[in-house]
Amino acid sequence: MKIAIYGQYYQNSTEPIIKDIFTFFNTNNVEMVIEENFLNMLYEKQLVKKEYKTFSPSTALDNSFEMLISIGGDGTILRAAAFVRNSGVPLLGINAGRLGFLAKVQKENIESLLQYVIDQNYTTSERTLLGITCEPYNDAFKELNFAMNEVTVSRKDTTSMITVETYLNNEYLNSYWADGLIISTPTGSTGYSLSCGGPILTPDVKSLVITPIAPHNLTARPLVIPDDTEITLRVTGREDQYLVSLDSRISSVKNESILKIKKTDYKIKMVEIPGETFLKTLRNKLLWGEDKRN
Repeated sequence: MKIAIYGQYYQNSTEPIIKDIFTFFNTNNVEMVIEENFLNMLYEKQLVKKEYKTFSPSTALDNSFEMLISIGGDGTILRAAAFVRNSGVPLLGINAGRLGFLAKVQKENIESLLQYVIDQNYTTSERTLLGITCEPYNDAFKELNFAMNEVTVSRKDTTSMITVETYLNNEYLNSYWADGLIISTPTGSTGYSLSCGGPILTPDVKSLVITPIAPHNLTARPLVIPDDTEITLRVTGREDQYLVSLDSRISSVKNESILKIKKTDYKIKMVEIPGETFLKTLRNKLLWGEDKRN
């Protein structure tokens, strides 16, 4: 069995997690291939000593890998998706962060849950991705032009609102006067969109959510639309540029550029460990049922 390992950053709290993972897989004779920057960081911290094979963003993962394991929070998983792309290699998150809707394995029970990986006793769920194109052409979207959580447009270098002229399948919807606009997948519905008042979608729902950020027109509410909708945005404002973020990747785009957003023709597979369901995660992370009156 061959597994890719990726981590975004190092914190003291992740040290025992990393040691447990490496000890477990080495004990079970699992071949680990480590993302090169993460491995160099582990060498510097003297958390590992033996040599490992490496991969990088320029090295496409292939179907010889059982899965890619991400060590960190949900943000780390979103970055890990850039290594997977359309390879079909499943993603499993080990939560070393705080909230962690995507990171299924908690640090308290790493070994017991990783045993499911060794036994290949798991399923996968497919997650919709959003692709983006820009007119005029913008080199920032040449390679990594997809998002797993959301595509967001927002103001830059100003406290003034922007106007986001929005079309669905070429039919005019609305012009949002706001700090920005979020186009969220079901996966991203528990992230930025949720904090701006958007609804929670279960991962298997074939929908997207349009959520305005601090809208001036207070009647502008989050809108759920079919996921086969093509969304067109034209952003105007007082500044020459505005920001477009694909998950954590942020780029500047010229005023009045045309953005077209639609789901990609491939999906990311997320590993589902037995007993660690989406509904269980909602209850635990959002403290549903903690009200003493229940």
